[in-house]
Amino acid sequence: MKKALNFLVKYKLYHLAFWFVYHCFWWALTSGSILDAINNIFFSPYSTKFVFYLLFQAFGVYFNLYYLIPKFLQTGKYVTYITLLTLTILTTSACIISGYYVNAFIVEVSFEELFRVAPDEFMVLFKTNALPSTLASMTLAMSIKLTKNWMASERKRNAMQKEKLETELKFLRSQFNPHFLFNTINSIFVLIHKNQDMAQASLAKFSDLLRYQLYQCNEPYIALHKELEYLQNFIELEKLRQETKNLSLDIVVKNESGQSLGIAPFLLIPFVENAFKHVSHHKKAANFIKLHLGATDRQLCFEVINSVGNLKNSSDMDTSGIGLQNVKRRLALMYPESHNLEIYSDDLQFKVSLQLQLSELHNLSTKTA
Repeated sequence: MKKALNFLVKYKLYHLAFWFVYHCFWWALTSGSILDAINNIFFSPYSTKFVFYLLFQAFGVYFNLYYLIPKFLQTGKYVTYITLLTLTILTTSACIISGYYVNAFIVEVSFEELFRVAPDEFMVLFKTNALPSTLASMTLAMSIKLTKNWMASERKRNAMQKEKLETELKFLRSQFNPHFLFNTINSIFVLIHKNQDMAQASLAKFSDLLRYQLYQCNEPYIALHKELEYLQNFIELEKLRQETKNLSLDIVVKNESGQSLGIAPFLLIPFVENAFKHVSHHKKAANFIKLHLGATDRQLCFEVINSVGNLKNSSDMDTSGIGLQNVKRRLALMYPESHNLEIYSDDLQFKVSLQLQLSELHNLSTKTA
């Protein structure tokens, strides 16, 4: 059965079935019964006439679809196309009428007796039978062709748009990783000269983070609890390399949503990294980072606030940070209608607040498949 279908598709023999069904339907409209139509086609003196309808209308339709439309309509030669299409319809209809005379000759019955029309009344048959049928076949075939072309162009457009988004997301993620690696390696390098024990601990944490990046988050979405584990490891690494005696840290991460929700990887890290990178280092004023994250049901609420040294510093964070710009773009692409991001800065603090609507991981996997 499968081989037969492949054969029909390969050689487009299904077109024969289409034309047969079309003419059966057209004949049934005039006779009032599909059984009468089939009987007239196969078991009556009118079979030759049917063959002329089928062959010449098929020729006229394909001539229009595969020659006139590409050569004239699609190239903007509208007047020429309409003129040639009109001539094609008239010629096709005239050739079909010739089948009436051939039919009468083959069955050896007078033309008037067979078709109840005088032989010289060519135009009667032309206007009442051949021309309407040809116009209908042309219109139907063009409608089907245009619909197929539109569906194909829509599939192509959607595929190109999806490919473009995937390419952009991969680019944004690849931008983030070197940015993170550079900052972390530089920090560990500084720690080697200050405190070798802390540097060793930092390197161990850094190894865990790299393992996560390389092997656990190659998909567009990952489990939320894994991302939060990564976030906490990142915070511990930042704590190791910070001068914490003059820095107040308020870190609260609660995941009460279970194990089934998914999130885009590395979505929260740029905000945390930005806070540690730009936190103030006053000697006589408060230096703080406050990070509160809560996940309940399918809602994630994330807020991070850090003290800043001056207005210029906070302004730079808001407008020119590579990490922040990337994560804004990723949110726009992956959560276009299910996130709310607010960034506020003044000369005392920099604040990021994000509300994110999450989905089940298996639903996200199906969506991106």
